[in-house]
Amino acid sequence: MTQPSVIFVDDDPDIRPVMEQTLNLESLPVVCYEDGPSSLKQVSPEFDGVMLCDYNMPGMDGLELLQKVRAIDEDIPVILLTGQGDISTAVSAMQMGAYDFIEKPFDHDELIELLRHAMEKRHLALENRRLKVQLRQLARPGPRILGDSPAMRRVMATIDPILDISANILLHGDTGSGKDALARYIHENSPRSNHNFVAINCGAVPEHLIESELFGHEPGAFTGADKRRIGKIEHAHKGTLFLDEVESMPMPLQVKLLRVLEEQRVERLGSNDVLDIDLRIIAATKADLQKLSETGEFRSDLYYRLNVVKVDIPSLKERKEDIPMLFHHFVLIAAARYDRESIPLDAEQAARLMEHPWPGNVRELRNLAERYVLLGPSALEEARAPGRENLVGRRTLSEMMDAFERSAIVSALNASHGSIKDTMVQLGIARKTLYDKMKKHGLDKSEFKD
Repeated sequence: MTQPSVIFVDDDPDIRPVMEQTLNLESLPVVCYEDGPSSLKQVSPEFDGVMLCDYNMPGMDGLELLQKVRAIDEDIPVILLTGQGDISTAVSAMQMGAYDFIEKPFDHDELIELLRHAMEKRHLALENRRLKVQLRQLARPGPRILGDSPAMRRVMATIDPILDISANILLHGDTGSGKDALARYIHENSPRSNHNFVAINCGAVPEHLIESELFGHEPGAFTGADKRRIGKIEHAHKGTLFLDEVESMPMPLQVKLLRVLEEQRVERLGSNDVLDIDLRIIAATKADLQKLSETGEFRSDLYYRLNVVKVDIPSLKERKEDIPMLFHHFVLIAAARYDRESIPLDAEQAARLMEHPWPGNVRELRNLAERYVLLGPSALEEARAPGRENLVGRRTLSEMMDAFERSAIVSALNASHGSIKDTMVQLGIARKTLYDKMKKHGLDKSEFKD
């Protein structure tokens, strides 16, 4: 069902269908209710619309409904329909936060104009709220997760509610997709941020050493152990332990790790002392751990312990709208590191970036940005070297420009949640031009609404 632009509340059964027809003819989706309590089920802090309600209603009147709505979100505009005898009450409602009131019998054009102005205010309030959230995220210490594509919005929608709790997390994504950066982001934005973030690549440590790396050891625990070593698990106490390439962990060690997770206790090799620990584990893999557990290549009980919350990280080719922003971000970092000038991409170069399949994902993009800072635009041609993917591809300039234009429109529609007006402002083009280009690229604004 299309989300309503207007919630209309009136106990008069003759008025509701008339109002519904009137607003629909003005392209204002509306849902009608006969009383306040039922209408409140539609109201939430994410509601992107306006409430229009009669003042005189049995049970919950317009004034009480106004109070209920403002308790949910005080930025939702509430417009009261009043009779002549209700004007003083309506003025009092304005003082309590009503957006406006309109007297019966009302002028059709006046009502539509008032509703549109109220909706613009609501759009602006939600946009400002979204921008404030982004600014708070950017102001946080540690790594930043950039991207406003639908795929990345889904990732952040999964991550944000669990930042403040200690549930274990399983990150799944291709090599170079940013699993390490996301793990650090989760740690830095959690209550554990004042304690250690401890990372270990299970696939990079030799099998005969990884147990000592994780659990630590006492002097004499094995040949060559001449002094005590604090293991990664103990070092991550009250913080976060990041296990990258966890599918590479030897099976005997998986049993010991499972015991640590179940008991929240660890024992160094060669020691009889058991230490209480408090840690969150973030595991990362490019493999399908569920399939590995079904074939016996990974312990199923450990898989379920790690997979309390699973986050699928999209590859770069699944979030191409984010490529220009990510590239610019990496260019700024590299320019500061090497004390070089950051030269912005032109439209043709940006289109080339978006045409590339990016087998190395974000890591490949970051490396290219560094070469671009050091070598200039010629770095974009290096991908033509034998054995590497051709960055430019075989498309004509016109085709590349079309691809860039489509991506720019998609990015703007995503950022504005399908609002044509906001997209026009962001792109600096007229409404007809935008509609023509959307038709050309097969885009429908309804696809971008939340």
